[in-house]
Amino acid sequence: MIISRAPVRVSFFGGGTDYPEYFLQEGGCVLATAIDKYCYITASRFMSKLFDYSIRVSYRKVELVEDLATLEHNVYRECLKFCGLDKDIELHAVADLPAFTGLGSSSTFTVSLLQALHCFKGDFLSPFELACEAIHVERNILGDRVGCQDQIMAAFGGFNLIEFRTEKDFQVRRVPIAPPRREQFEQSLVLVFTGIRRKASEMVAKQLNRVQSNLETLRGMRAMAYEGYDILTDSRRPLGEFGELLHQAWCAKRSLEASISNTEIDEMYERGRQAGALGGKLLGAGGGGFILFFAPPKAHARIRRVFKDYPTLSFQLDAPGAQTIFSQPVTC
Repeated sequence: MIISRAPVRVSFFGGGTDYPEYFLQEGGCVLATAIDKYCYITASRFMSKLFDYSIRVSYRKVELVEDLATLEHNVYRECLKFCGLDKDIELHAVADLPAFTGLGSSSTFTVSLLQALHCFKGDFLSPFELACEAIHVERNILGDRVGCQDQIMAAFGGFNLIEFRTEKDFQVRRVPIAPPRREQFEQSLVLVFTGIRRKASEMVAKQLNRVQSNLETLRGMRAMAYEGYDILTDSRRPLGEFGELLHQAWCAKRSLEASISNTEIDEMYERGRQAGALGGKLLGAGGGGFILFFAPPKAHARIRRVFKDYPTLSFQLDAPGAQTIFSQPVTC
Protein backbone atom coordinates (compact mmCIF):
# COMPACT_ATOMS: atom_id res chain seq x y z
CA MET A 1 0.00 0.00 0.00
CA ILE A 2 1.11 3.53 -0.84
CA ILE A 3 -0.14 6.71 0.85
CA SER A 4 0.82 10.00 -0.77
CA ARG A 5 -0.10 13.56 0.10
CA ALA A 6 0.28 17.00 -1.43
CA PRO A 7 -0.58 20.41 0.05
CA VAL A 8 -2.99 23.10 -1.08
CA ARG A 9 -1.74 26.66 -1.34
CA VAL A 10 -2.49 30.26 -0.46
CA SER A 11 -1.53 32.64 -3.26
CA PHE A 12 -0.74 36.22 -2.25
CA PHE A 13 0.30 38.06 -5.41
CA GLY A 14 0.59 37.49 -9.13
CA GLY A 15 -2.38 35.18 -9.66
CA GLY A 16 -3.46 35.44 -13.28
CA THR A 17 0.11 35.85 -14.55
CA ASP A 18 0.70 32.08 -14.17
CA TYR A 19 -1.37 31.31 -17.29
CA PRO A 20 0.51 30.65 -20.54
CA GLU A 21 -1.91 33.03 -22.26
CA TYR A 22 -0.06 35.77 -20.34
CA PHE A 23 3.40 34.53 -19.34
CA LEU A 24 4.36 33.33 -22.82
CA GLN A 25 4.11 36.98 -23.84
CA GLU A 26 5.71 38.75 -20.90
CA GLY A 27 6.72 36.26 -18.20
CA GLY A 28 4.74 35.71 -15.01
CA CYS A 29 5.48 35.78 -11.30
CA VAL A 30 3.55 34.52 -8.26
CA LEU A 31 4.19 34.75 -4.51
CA ALA A 32 2.51 31.85 -2.71
CA THR A 33 2.85 29.38 0.14
CA ALA A 34 1.85 25.77 0.62
CA ILE A 35 -0.19 25.31 3.80
CA ASP A 36 -0.64 22.36 6.14
CA LYS A 37 -3.87 21.11 4.55
CA TYR A 38 -3.54 18.14 2.23
CA CYS A 39 -5.07 15.82 -0.33
CA TYR A 40 -4.22 12.15 0.40
CA ILE A 41 -4.25 9.27 -2.08
CA THR A 42 -3.92 5.62 -1.15
CA ALA A 43 -2.91 3.12 -3.83
CA SER A 44 -2.95 -0.62 -3.23
CA ARG A 45 -2.64 -3.72 -5.34
CA PHE A 46 -5.27 -6.46 -5.56
CA MET A 47 -5.72 -9.59 -7.63
CA SER A 48 -8.38 -8.59 -10.12
CA LYS A 49 -8.74 -12.16 -11.43
CA LEU A 50 -10.54 -12.94 -8.15
CA PHE A 51 -13.06 -10.12 -8.66
CA ASP A 52 -15.48 -9.02 -11.34
CA TYR A 53 -13.66 -5.72 -11.79
CA SER A 54 -10.02 -4.74 -12.41
CA ILE A 55 -9.92 -1.18 -11.01
CA ARG A 56 -11.57 0.30 -7.95
CA VAL A 57 -11.51 4.05 -7.18
CA SER A 58 -13.29 6.06 -4.53
CA TYR A 59 -13.94 9.77 -4.08
CA ARG A 60 -17.45 11.12 -3.53
CA LYS A 61 -18.59 7.87 -5.08
CA VAL A 62 -17.08 4.45 -5.68
CA GLU A 63 -16.39 3.10 -9.16
CA LEU A 64 -15.68 -0.57 -9.91
CA VAL A 65 -14.73 -1.05 -13.56
CA GLU A 66 -13.36 -3.84 -15.70
CA ASP A 67 -12.17 -1.51 -18.46
CA LEU A 68 -10.18 1.67 -17.70
CA ALA A 69 -11.93 3.51 -20.54
CA THR A 70 -15.27 3.24 -18.72
CA LEU A 71 -14.00 5.03 -15.59
CA GLU A 72 -16.12 8.16 -15.18
CA HIS A 73 -13.66 10.17 -13.06
CA ASN A 74 -11.57 11.85 -15.73
CA VAL A 75 -8.51 12.65 -13.59
CA TYR A 76 -8.25 9.11 -12.21
CA ARG A 77 -8.77 7.72 -15.72
CA GLU A 78 -6.24 9.89 -17.52
CA CYS A 79 -3.56 9.66 -14.81
CA LEU A 80 -3.83 5.87 -14.77
CA LYS A 81 -3.58 5.80 -18.54
CA PHE A 82 -0.66 8.26 -18.51
CA CYS A 83 1.21 6.05 -16.02
CA GLY A 84 0.47 2.86 -17.97
CA LEU A 85 -1.73 1.23 -15.30
CA ASP A 86 -4.96 -0.46 -16.38
CA LYS A 87 -5.70 -3.17 -13.82
CA ASP A 88 -4.96 -4.61 -10.36
CA ILE A 89 -5.06 -1.25 -8.56
CA GLU A 90 -7.34 0.30 -5.95
CA LEU A 91 -7.28 4.06 -5.28
CA HIS A 92 -8.89 6.18 -2.56
CA ALA A 93 -8.87 9.96 -2.12
CA VAL A 94 -9.45 11.94 1.07
CA ALA A 95 -8.85 15.63 1.69
CA ASP A 96 -8.59 18.04 4.60
CA LEU A 97 -10.67 20.65 2.72
CA PRO A 98 -13.41 20.54 0.08
CA ALA A 99 -12.80 21.26 -3.59
CA PHE A 100 -13.68 24.48 -5.42
CA THR A 101 -12.67 26.81 -2.57
CA GLY A 102 -9.82 28.78 -4.17
CA LEU A 103 -6.90 26.86 -2.65
CA GLY A 104 -5.81 24.92 -5.72
CA SER A 105 -7.24 21.60 -4.56
CA SER A 106 -7.92 20.24 -8.07
CA SER A 107 -4.25 20.44 -9.02
CA THR A 108 -3.26 19.17 -5.59
CA PHE A 109 -5.37 16.07 -6.26
CA THR A 110 -3.62 15.53 -9.59
CA VAL A 111 -0.16 15.94 -8.06
CA SER A 112 -0.92 13.62 -5.13
CA LEU A 113 -2.38 11.02 -7.49
CA LEU A 114 0.64 11.09 -9.81
CA GLN A 115 2.94 10.84 -6.80
CA ALA A 116 1.08 7.73 -5.61
CA LEU A 117 0.96 6.10 -9.04
CA HIS A 118 4.67 6.58 -9.70
CA CYS A 119 5.54 5.24 -6.26
CA PHE A 120 3.20 2.30 -6.90
CA LYS A 121 5.26 1.53 -10.03
CA GLY A 122 8.55 1.96 -8.17
CA ASP A 123 9.43 5.20 -9.98
CA PHE A 124 10.86 8.36 -8.44
CA LEU A 125 10.09 11.82 -9.79
CA SER A 126 11.68 15.08 -8.69
CA PRO A 127 9.34 17.94 -7.72
CA PHE A 128 10.13 19.61 -11.05
CA GLU A 129 9.21 16.48 -13.03
CA LEU A 130 6.07 15.95 -10.96
CA ALA A 131 4.91 19.55 -11.48
CA CYS A 132 5.55 19.36 -15.23
CA GLU A 133 3.61 16.09 -15.50
CA ALA A 134 0.65 17.54 -13.59
CA ILE A 135 0.61 20.66 -15.78
CA HIS A 136 0.72 18.46 -18.90
CA VAL A 137 -2.08 16.18 -17.70
CA GLU A 138 -4.37 19.03 -16.71
CA ARG A 139 -3.77 21.39 -19.61
CA ASN A 140 -2.95 19.10 -22.53
CA ILE A 141 -4.70 15.80 -21.75
CA LEU A 142 -7.74 16.93 -19.76
CA GLY A 143 -7.97 20.26 -21.59
CA ASP A 144 -8.57 22.25 -18.40
CA ARG A 145 -7.95 25.98 -18.58
CA VAL A 146 -5.79 26.12 -15.49
CA GLY A 147 -2.73 28.10 -14.52
CA CYS A 148 0.60 26.61 -13.53
CA GLN A 149 1.19 27.79 -9.96
CA ASP A 150 -1.02 25.22 -8.21
CA GLN A 151 0.76 22.16 -9.57
CA ILE A 152 4.18 23.67 -8.77
CA MET A 153 3.18 24.61 -5.22
CA ALA A 154 1.70 21.15 -4.60
CA ALA A 155 4.83 19.42 -5.92
CA PHE A 156 7.48 21.67 -4.34
CA GLY A 157 5.72 22.87 -1.18
CA GLY A 158 7.34 25.71 0.73
CA PHE A 159 6.94 29.50 0.61
CA ASN A 160 8.01 30.61 -2.84
CA LEU A 161 8.39 33.25 -5.48
CA ILE A 162 7.74 31.42 -8.77
CA GLU A 163 8.77 32.95 -12.10
CA PHE A 164 7.22 31.57 -15.29
CA ARG A 165 8.66 31.61 -18.80
CA THR A 166 7.08 28.50 -20.35
CA GLU A 167 5.14 25.53 -18.96
CA LYS A 168 8.43 23.66 -18.55
CA ASP A 169 10.66 26.64 -17.83
CA PHE A 170 10.00 28.10 -14.41
CA GLN A 171 12.09 29.02 -11.39
CA VAL A 172 11.07 28.34 -7.80
CA ARG A 173 12.78 30.70 -5.37
CA ARG A 174 12.28 30.09 -1.65
CA VAL A 175 11.35 33.12 0.46
CA PRO A 176 14.23 33.57 2.96
CA ILE A 177 12.26 34.94 5.87
CA ALA A 178 13.63 34.67 9.42
CA PRO A 179 11.59 32.39 11.75
CA PRO A 180 10.45 35.19 14.15
CA ARG A 181 9.31 37.35 11.23
CA ARG A 182 7.61 34.38 9.57
CA GLU A 183 5.76 33.64 12.82
CA GLN A 184 4.67 37.28 13.05
CA PHE A 185 3.52 37.14 9.45
CA GLU A 186 1.64 33.86 9.94
CA GLN A 187 -0.13 35.27 13.00
CA SER A 188 -1.41 38.16 10.88
CA LEU A 189 -3.39 35.96 8.47
CA VAL A 190 -7.04 34.87 8.74
CA LEU A 191 -8.95 32.71 6.25
CA VAL A 192 -12.74 33.07 6.11
CA PHE A 193 -14.88 30.78 3.97
CA THR A 194 -17.54 32.61 1.98
CA GLY A 195 -19.68 29.47 1.75
CA ILE A 196 -19.64 29.80 -2.04
CA ARG A 197 -18.06 26.97 -4.03
CA ARG A 198 -17.40 27.30 -7.76
CA LYS A 199 -15.38 25.69 -10.54
CA ALA A 200 -12.32 27.79 -11.28
CA SER A 201 -12.39 26.89 -14.99
CA GLU A 202 -15.71 28.66 -15.42
CA MET A 203 -14.27 31.86 -13.93
CA VAL A 204 -10.95 31.60 -15.74
CA ALA A 205 -12.45 31.29 -19.22
CA LYS A 206 -13.90 34.80 -18.95
CA GLN A 207 -10.62 36.23 -17.63
CA LEU A 208 -8.47 34.65 -20.32
CA ASN A 209 -10.66 36.18 -23.01
CA ARG A 210 -9.63 39.58 -21.64
CA VAL A 211 -5.86 39.06 -21.28
CA GLN A 212 -4.94 41.47 -24.06
CA SER A 213 -7.16 44.24 -22.72
CA ASN A 214 -5.85 43.62 -19.17
CA LEU A 215 -2.12 43.56 -19.97
CA GLU A 216 -1.30 46.69 -17.98
CA THR A 217 -3.17 45.46 -14.91
CA LEU A 218 -1.52 42.03 -15.14
CA ARG A 219 1.91 43.69 -15.36
CA GLY A 220 1.11 45.55 -12.15
CA MET A 221 -0.05 42.34 -10.45
CA ARG A 222 3.17 40.60 -11.47
CA ALA A 223 5.20 43.50 -10.02
CA MET A 224 3.29 43.13 -6.73
CA ALA A 225 4.68 39.59 -6.35
CA TYR A 226 8.22 41.02 -6.34
CA GLU A 227 7.18 43.84 -4.02
CA GLY A 228 5.58 41.38 -1.58
CA TYR A 229 8.79 39.32 -1.61
CA ASP A 230 10.81 42.46 -0.82
CA ILE A 231 8.55 43.38 2.10
CA LEU A 232 8.86 39.91 3.64
CA THR A 233 12.62 39.64 3.25
CA ASP A 234 13.58 43.18 4.33
CA SER A 235 13.38 43.29 8.14
CA ARG A 236 13.43 47.10 8.04
CA ARG A 237 10.01 47.19 6.38
CA PRO A 238 6.90 46.81 8.58
CA LEU A 239 4.75 43.80 7.73
CA GLY A 240 1.73 46.07 7.63
CA GLU A 241 2.91 47.11 4.17
CA PHE A 242 2.15 43.57 3.02
CA GLY A 243 -1.47 43.93 4.11
CA GLU A 244 -1.81 47.26 2.34
CA LEU A 245 -0.34 45.73 -0.81
CA LEU A 246 -2.86 42.89 -0.61
CA HIS A 247 -5.63 45.49 -0.71
CA GLN A 248 -4.11 47.02 -3.85
CA ALA A 249 -3.83 43.56 -5.41
CA TRP A 250 -7.49 42.79 -4.65
CA CYS A 251 -8.61 46.04 -6.25
CA ALA A 252 -6.53 45.18 -9.33
CA LYS A 253 -7.88 41.63 -9.50
CA ARG A 254 -11.50 42.80 -9.25
CA SER A 255 -10.93 45.00 -12.30
CA LEU A 256 -9.96 42.05 -14.52
CA GLU A 257 -13.50 40.71 -14.96
CA ALA A 258 -16.86 41.58 -13.38
CA SER A 259 -17.66 38.02 -12.22
CA ILE A 260 -14.54 37.78 -10.00
CA SER A 261 -16.50 39.35 -7.17
CA ASN A 262 -20.13 39.97 -6.30
CA THR A 263 -22.14 41.98 -3.80
CA GLU A 264 -21.90 39.34 -1.04
CA ILE A 265 -18.12 39.00 -1.38
CA ASP A 266 -17.62 42.77 -1.53
CA GLU A 267 -19.67 43.21 1.63
CA MET A 268 -17.68 40.50 3.44
CA TYR A 269 -14.42 42.10 2.41
CA GLU A 270 -15.49 45.52 3.66
CA ARG A 271 -16.70 44.04 6.97
CA GLY A 272 -13.27 42.49 7.42
CA ARG A 273 -11.58 45.81 6.73
CA GLN A 274 -13.84 47.61 9.16
CA ALA A 275 -13.00 44.99 11.80
CA GLY A 276 -9.30 45.80 11.53
CA ALA A 277 -7.88 44.05 8.45
CA LEU A 278 -5.33 46.12 6.55
CA GLY A 279 -6.09 44.26 3.36
CA GLY A 280 -6.98 40.93 1.88
CA LYS A 281 -8.12 39.12 -1.22
CA LEU A 282 -10.41 36.41 -2.49
CA LEU A 283 -8.28 33.33 -3.17
CA GLY A 284 -8.30 31.49 -6.46
CA ALA A 285 -9.96 32.55 -9.69
CA GLY A 286 -12.80 34.41 -8.00
CA GLY A 287 -16.53 34.04 -7.51
CA GLY A 288 -16.31 32.31 -4.10
CA GLY A 289 -14.08 30.20 -1.89
CA PHE A 290 -11.91 31.61 0.90
CA ILE A 291 -11.16 35.26 1.64
CA LEU A 292 -7.71 35.90 3.08
CA PHE A 293 -7.38 38.83 5.50
CA PHE A 294 -4.16 40.39 6.76
CA ALA A 295 -4.72 41.99 10.16
CA PRO A 296 -2.75 42.72 13.34
CA PRO A 297 -3.19 39.77 15.74
CA LYS A 298 -5.09 41.98 18.20
CA ALA A 299 -7.83 42.42 15.55
CA HIS A 300 -8.34 38.70 14.92
CA ALA A 301 -10.86 38.13 17.70
CA ARG A 302 -12.95 41.01 16.36
CA ILE A 303 -12.76 39.63 12.80
CA ARG A 304 -13.86 36.20 13.98
CA ARG A 305 -16.80 37.76 15.84
CA VAL A 306 -17.82 39.63 12.71
CA PHE A 307 -17.74 36.35 10.78
CA LYS A 308 -19.13 34.12 13.51
CA ASP A 309 -21.57 32.60 11.00
CA TYR A 310 -18.77 31.71 8.59
CA PRO A 311 -16.09 29.02 9.05
CA THR A 312 -12.60 30.41 9.69
CA LEU A 313 -9.49 28.35 9.08
CA SER A 314 -6.23 28.28 11.04
CA PHE A 315 -3.19 27.11 9.07
CA GLN A 316 0.58 27.05 8.97
CA LEU A 317 2.79 28.30 6.16
CA ASP A 318 5.65 26.61 4.33
CA ALA A 319 4.21 23.08 4.26
CA PRO A 320 6.24 20.32 2.58
CA GLY A 321 5.50 19.38 -1.02
CA ALA A 322 4.23 16.12 -2.44
CA GLN A 323 5.59 13.08 -0.67
CA THR A 324 4.93 9.43 0.02
CA ILE A 325 4.18 9.20 3.73
CA PHE A 326 3.62 5.43 3.87
CA SER A 327 4.81 2.56 1.71
CA GLN A 328 4.08 -1.04 2.62
CA PRO A 329 4.92 -3.83 0.15
CA VAL A 330 2.20 -6.40 -0.42
CA THR A 331 2.98 -10.09 -0.83
CA CYS A 332 0.56 -12.62 -2.25
